[in-house]
Amino acid sequence: MSRDARWKALLELLVERGRLDVEEAAAELAVSAATIRRDFDQLAEQQMLVRTRGGAVVHGVSYELPLRYKTARHASEKQRIAKAVADLVAPGEAVGLTGGTTTTEVARALAVRSDLASGSPALTVVTNALNIANELAVRPQFKIVVTGGVARPQSYELIGPLADGVLAQITIDVAVLGVVAFDVTHGAAAHDEAEAAINRLLCERAERVIVAADSSKLGRRAFARICAADAVDTLVTDTAAPAETVRGFEEAGLSVISV
Repeated sequence: MSRDARWKALLELLVERGRLDVEEAAAELAVSAATIRRDFDQLAEQQMLVRTRGGAVVHGVSYELPLRYKTARHASEKQRIAKAVADLVAPGEAVGLTGGTTTTEVARALAVRSDLASGSPALTVVTNALNIANELAVRPQFKIVVTGGVARPQSYELIGPLADGVLAQITIDVAVLGVVAFDVTHGAAAHDEAEAAINRLLCERAERVIVAADSSKLGRRAFARICAADAVDTLVTDTAAPAETVRGFEEAGLSVISV
């Protein structure tokens, strides 16, 4: 197992459990305790975790795994969801993409659609995510609009009043939200309030709103609310979503697509 793969695995275990012992982590990953100690020390230097006697705990009370370490989580589900979301976008539309791993996959799915290979523009993409803008900027048939703002390193998203200024001047056909939690009662949410504020404004400027969320995000709530459930038109999720949860969203008036 490579160092990067170990680090991703260790951070995912920390997110799930809150703390890890060296011996426990070594057994889980089938490597030596000395390797795990070295990994813990190096991750602690990057402030990705807090070293303890004999192990490590997550960094901070409200822990959010940075985007670069999230890419392997529910990867196949996110790719299926992304393709289904991309299929809901018509050529020539203006689409807003928030940051996140699932919306990044949506951007990639849009980029390989054959009916979007040409046009002037084939698609207008409005995003506050630097990584999405970077990936799509090489597609000359796409018009890329970046909101501006201050970069948030955990998600590569631009936040703050500079982003507000751009979004206030435009309208879009569809907003695609990546969320950390989506619940019928509590709505769509993010960890960070500034990030949620930009996402909320993107929704307000859109004719329709799609939440792209794997089943692990459903029925959960998070600190910063983006919008109420009834502000969302479509939820695209995976088939592992509990039937009762799906039914609750449908009763709230959402169209639910499970892939």
